[in-house]
Amino acid sequence: MSALRPTRRTQGDTHHRAEALGATLPPLLVAAERVASTVSQGVHGRRRVGQGETFWQFRRYEFGDAVQRIDWRRSARADPLYIRETEWEAAQSVWLWRDGSPSMDFRSRPELETKRERVDLLLLALASLLVRGGERAALLETGMFPTSGRGVMTRLWAMMQSDRLSANSLPGVDVLPRYSRVVMIGDFLSSLEEVQAVVEAYAGRGVRGHLIQVLDPAEEQLPYDGRVLFEGPEAEGEVLIPHVASLREAYQRELARHRDGLQALAVRSGWSFAFHHTDHSPEGPLMALYLQLSEAATR
Repeated sequence: MSALRPTRRTQGDTHHRAEALGATLPPLLVAAERVASTVSQGVHGRRRVGQGETFWQFRRYEFGDAVQRIDWRRSARADPLYIRETEWEAAQSVWLWRDGSPSMDFRSRPELETKRERVDLLLLALASLLVRGGERAALLETGMFPTSGRGVMTRLWAMMQSDRLSANSLPGVDVLPRYSRVVMIGDFLSSLEEVQAVVEAYAGRGVRGHLIQVLDPAEEQLPYDGRVLFEGPEAEGEVLIPHVASLREAYQRELARHRDGLQALAVRSGWSFAFHHTDHSPEGPLMALYLQLSEAATR
């Protein structure tokens, strides 16, 4: 009995069903997967030799190599002896956190994403990269167990859309396994003492981490002139500045001092620090962070 060939109508129905299914996917997930795909192409080929089962490459036998690692089948084709190297496959667990405070809803221009939108995009894109690499991801402060597989993305997105995540500007200190990894993404405009307390609490338990500060370009440049009324998004009140331009230089010095302090406290604890502006492409900081996580897993 021969197999039936799909009719034009069946093919059309499949096409429309696929389009309908794609339309139901949250735009944030679609965008995160697109960013992750771009970054994964950039890091392709940066694999490292290590313990694992996946073949990477052959190389010539060198003095000191274990005889058991010689690939006799490959070596039989030529005079030199060859070693079969495998790719590093040490899966790691990475806990992700993003700032959920009201200040993250700021954007200075309509065409820009809010800080919250950019942070959510970075977090989900990083989760996608980790899952593609066979690693495990979870959200901090949710009780979620680190998980791998494509279903993680939908689960993370659902949690981020719910009321389960804290609206605080800094995370609490969860009890995590030693040698875990934590990635925290936010504006980190809290006092240095508050940030330091969280970082040192995790570092003291053997947890290594990464801080990514995300700011709107206006928060960096203070591009306002004349008389401006500033309103705090977190019940800080209002302040009227008669001549904003006269404060710009001092403001930028203070912001630079704060950023230098964040980097210094991260370095002291064996963590990394990076900053990102919402008017820049998200692929750059994401690639740098993913490479850091990949290299840390091989140490």
